Amino acid sequence: MTETWDDVNEQVKADWKAETTPFERVYEIVEQTHDGQSAAEIADRALVSEPTARRHCKTLVNTGFAETEQDGQTTLYKRNSDRVLMSRIRELREEVNRPELLDSIQEMKADIRRYEDRYDVVSPEELAQQLDADETAGWDDLTAWRTTRQNLAAAQAALAQDEASHQLAAFPMAAPPAIQAPSIFRVYSGHLTLAPNPNRLK
Repeated sequence: MTETWDDVNEQVKADWKAETTPFERVYEIVEQTHDGQSAAEIADRALVSEPTARRHCKTLVNTGFAETEQDGQTTLYKRNSDRVLMSRIRELREEVNRPELLDSIQEMKADIRRYEDRYDVVSPEELAQQLDADETAGWDDLTAWRTTRQNLAAAQAALAQDEASHQLAAFPMAAPPAIQAPSIFRVYSGHLTLAPNPNRLK
């Protein structure tokens, strides 16, 4: 008997469910979610019940791995974009040296200029308003443009962090001057206490 794609897909799902916990599956789905999804949608993809998905999504929100947005009365969950950006910036600083980062920034800026010139628009959002549904090449370029813009922002942020780190290393901040206690105070056994008043009447 020949296996169909549905059979293979069901087997993959079964293996995934057997090898992971409900929390791990919910985390994996949220990590892949750019646009907000409801607990019911996440539950369906993560092979868990809706209450389980909602509970784990709330945990991910509380720990900063996910964020929420409202669609009427429905709470939508997605990965935390700020956290993803910071993770990408950290990876760039660890994996790419400064000259490579500068070259990459220049290349991405050139790519963006080519998109602007090709379609005579200034953003992928403006391009989306002009494209017809069947313009496959245009939609592919739109996706690539958005990705390039995101990567450029991350690269520029990584460069800015790198420059700030070098400046701090070259010019360390001076320690604040020690505060000298007024003469009426003395330190006894490590504690600041009021010293005896020599002018007090005996």
